[in-house]
Amino acid sequence: MPWGGPMDLRKLKKLIDLVQESGIAELEITEGEEKVKIVKGGAVSVSPGPAVPSAASAPTAGTRPGAPAAPVPAAELEAGQEGRVIKAPMVGTFYRSASPDSKPFVEVGQTVKEGDTVCIIEAMKLMNEIESDAAGAIKAILVENGQPVEYGQPLFILG
Repeated sequence: MPWGGPMDLRKLKKLIDLVQESGIAELEITEGEEKVKIVKGGAVSVSPGPAVPSAASAPTAGTRPGAPAAPVPAAELEAGQEGRVIKAPMVGTFYRSASPDSKPFVEVGQTVKEGDTVCIIEAMKLMNEIESDAAGAIKAILVENGQPVEYGQPLFILG
């Protein structure tokens, strides 16, 4: 299935839906240097990078150094800290600011309106501005700058 350029979030969501609705447990697609692996009931991993031509080393091609730690379940977070949770709408790398020299989009205690940019998630070399889906004050920032995030992982808690 050709992607036709950088991976499209709509196509990725469609693949996730297909895996959830079907009886298959795992789906892996490699197109050029892009690789997507979706595991039913598990996580989605998108690994950009050079494809490894050797079949013997192919299983290690999708692994990255510094693999993300298991995210804290949302139920645990919500039990410990009340408020609206802003979750990652995609897999990628979390950034608190537009560039290393800029100040963060939001800080704990800052009030945001619905539609305000709260962070950036880099996916497939595309910078995606993530907006708050509600108004409120930032009670907690749950992810470190530069940390990989999974689809649906809690990023912020609004009070």
